[in-house]
Amino acid sequence: MTDLSAFSLAGKTILVTGANTGIGQGIAIAAARAGGRVLGVGRSDMSETAAAIPRNQFVPFTADLSDTAAATAMLADAWERHGPIDGLVNNAGIIRRADAVEHSEADWDDVLQVNLKTVFFLCQSFATRVFAAQRSAHIVNVASLLSFQGGIRVAAYTASKHGVAGVTQALSNEWAARGINVNAIAPGYVESNNTTALRADPDRSQAILARIPAGRWGQPGDIGDVAVFLLADASRYMHGAVVPVDGGWLGR
Repeated sequence: MTDLSAFSLAGKTILVTGANTGIGQGIAIAAARAGGRVLGVGRSDMSETAAAIPRNQFVPFTADLSDTAAATAMLADAWERHGPIDGLVNNAGIIRRADAVEHSEADWDDVLQVNLKTVFFLCQSFATRVFAAQRSAHIVNVASLLSFQGGIRVAAYTASKHGVAGVTQALSNEWAARGINVNAIAPGYVESNNTTALRADPDRSQAILARIPAGRWGQPGDIGDVAVFLLADASRYMHGAVVPVDGGWLGR
């Protein structure tokens, strides 16, 4: 029989960035439902997420993840006050849409900062503490279908998500034997703030749905349940995987 405890997060503390809305909120709720205590990080109010999780299982943190120093200081504070932390979910991300010939340097830098640079240095800060405490842990990075494809009018976002997939594999090569599982989820088209513009465009929305074999947009909870698996002991022999959760998009 399957040992269901391998899929539980009971007794584990999980830090989730971008937990205030969308996919991050879905991951936070799923992690709490699996028994974990969630340290939710966001740049805006997290009362909606908090309301969906029992009070003793959710601790909100406010941090500007566009500032690497602020992000790593937040992780240090979270570990000191509520650690040790068993799982880190790097979900927070931003997107800027523009034709490639009009894409500004400022937008490029903003996207790469939040989506890739901060992700790497949060992983580094987290791993340093895990190793010092002689513990094991899980890191789940949120990549994208655009870790595999080019996309349209999102050059910086695509570059950042290709980078997330690469960093995930690079870190797994170094840390797998040291007790840290590093994997990533590549969400498909999910109902979130980042897809508001697409869903509001009838032609683009219809074209997207026509290619998804599941016939619907993803929900944050669809990603949350897979994140729980990657944070739990059940995934202990998974290292460097980038798991598509896309309703069948990539197989079409």
